[in-house]
Amino acid sequence: MFDQLRFDYLSCAGHPTLQTPNIDRLARKGVRFTNAYTQSPVCGAARMSAYTGRYVSSHGAQWNGVPLKVGEPTLGDHMRAHGTGCWLIGKTHMRADKAGMARLGLTPDSVIGARQAECGFDIWCRDDGLWAEGPGGPYDNARSPYNEYLKSRGYGGDNPWADFANAAADDDIIASGWFMKNADRPANIREEDSETPWLTTQTIDFIAQAEGPWCAHLSYIKPHWPYIVPAPYHDMYGPADVVPATRDPCELSDPHPLYQAFTDTIIGRSFRRDDVRDKVIPAYMGLIRQCDDQMGRLFDWLEESGRMEDTMIILTSDHGDYLGDHWLGEKDLFHAPSVKVPLIICDPRESADPTRGTTCDALVESIDVTATIIDAAGATIPDHIVEGRSLVPYLGGQTPDDARDFVISEYDYSKHPVGTTLEAPPRDARLFMVADHDWKLVHCAAGYRPMLFDLRNDPDELRDLGADPACATARAQMYEKLHAWGLRMSQRLTVSEDEIRAQRAGGNDTGVLLGLVDGSEVAPDLVARYRGKVPRRP
Repeated sequence: MFDQLRFDYLSCAGHPTLQTPNIDRLARKGVRFTNAYTQSPVCGAARMSAYTGRYVSSHGAQWNGVPLKVGEPTLGDHMRAHGTGCWLIGKTHMRADKAGMARLGLTPDSVIGARQAECGFDIWCRDDGLWAEGPGGPYDNARSPYNEYLKSRGYGGDNPWADFANAAADDDIIASGWFMKNADRPANIREEDSETPWLTTQTIDFIAQAEGPWCAHLSYIKPHWPYIVPAPYHDMYGPADVVPATRDPCELSDPHPLYQAFTDTIIGRSFRRDDVRDKVIPAYMGLIRQCDDQMGRLFDWLEESGRMEDTMIILTSDHGDYLGDHWLGEKDLFHAPSVKVPLIICDPRESADPTRGTTCDALVESIDVTATIIDAAGATIPDHIVEGRSLVPYLGGQTPDDARDFVISEYDYSKHPVGTTLEAPPRDARLFMVADHDWKLVHCAAGYRPMLFDLRNDPDELRDLGADPACATARAQMYEKLHAWGLRMSQRLTVSEDEIRAQRAGGNDTGVLLGLVDGSEVAPDLVARYRGKVPRRP
């Protein structure tokens, strides 16, 4: 999983100048899904869905920093129950439910407590990769293995992540990557010591010692901002490689209030500027090219060690990046650059041979990856818990019986500055997207009208038809799909449907007999306990 990697910034996905030969190499050996959607266009919520296989409103960790409630079943729980280890290498953005753990007497230094605090993973190396500092203190108070590594390599200061890995040097003055004017400069770090190679090394070290069946979540920190990359990647691309922004002045004419609020943020205003895009996007492309080179390093090692023959590889990201499209930066809303994600699955088994090198345009979701991993491991998907659906049938060239006819994504902006700007009550600062191949509808709580896009006739999503009387039927049809999703069973986690059916089949043989007049209505053995002489009283 890469962080903030757009679905269309790969050469196999059609980018005109960015070359990703190693990711393309994986796509030639597997299936590339062209309509994969994240469960939320923000890191924390998207990742908690990926780790639980559940929708955001099901697990409740709806934004960055919102803890995943103690006891929520995760991929690690499902895998370990069937004898497969589940390990983390990199980022999760997880915040532990410390109050819930304390209530249950779970301490982080116990095996169970540690797994509860780490999304169900056992930890090989966790580093969330955002070691910012400000007047209010650090963004993340956790330990940074990457900073420790940099110090061991001779980089000075308390926070070499900020001073070297994500900054350029300017006559011994820090030129921070937080300032996008520095994006075209090389990061002040040896390339081999930067974050992406470091995590690749951690991964190779993990696999080299792994025994038995295992699942590893390799979670890269890049190409997430700060937008700065070490040489030689800093000048591989330039303004001539920047794809023109997908945007139109009509989007800013009588805009939806929520959309306008996001375009008016400092991020939106910055990414309106072509000079910003001309600096940031080449750096973003350089970060992706470095990621791709590290994929080549990892794939080569897997092949040389023989591990490629029995390792399924799934490549995806948590969400995308607007990069100035639709007059926006960052993520947060539901246009394709933000809510669609790359998804490539390479299954080494013979059953997947018919689909190697193909694309699949089925509607799929990030939570389907969770179900796919469980299925591929030979376990039964607990579908009363995991809301994702296995993609294994697609890998064999089959359309599954439960193929999706729409996808869902959710966003809670209660903690975003836009929530403050609009004075939205936290309970109502929520958005729901439902999309199929033809339409995309965004339901806005707090009394706002919906947004609607005609994906067939307006694939770039430039015209919001949410208030167009001519589209009333389309809005009603999409609301029917959202309504059907909203009525799903999502909270009965402790008993499966198979268990309920077994209880039904078992009959009423526990002695609880309701509605009987004289007992003749049921089999004699069910009432035998209540017939006969009364035992002697004391």
